Amino acid sequence: MYCEGDCVAKFKIPKVPPTTNKSVRFPNDVLERVESAIQGMDCTFSAFVVEAVRVALDSLDEENSGGNSAD
Repeated sequence: MYCEGDCVAKFKIPKVPPTTNKSVRFPNDVLERVESAIQGMDCTFSAFVVEAVRVALDSLDEENSGGNSAD
């Protein structure tokens, strides 16, 4: 990264959001696909699932706020 002048960013220690433990049963084929997708990546199973759920929720929000006139 190239900067001119004073480009020192302040480091902030990230805060871990509060979490709740949930037990979820996954079909074996889905579990295998997730584990295959994250193999060799710097990603945990939980992080993958949380991001997937966030994307799904955002998609639902977009659908619901899009003024879907087909209903």
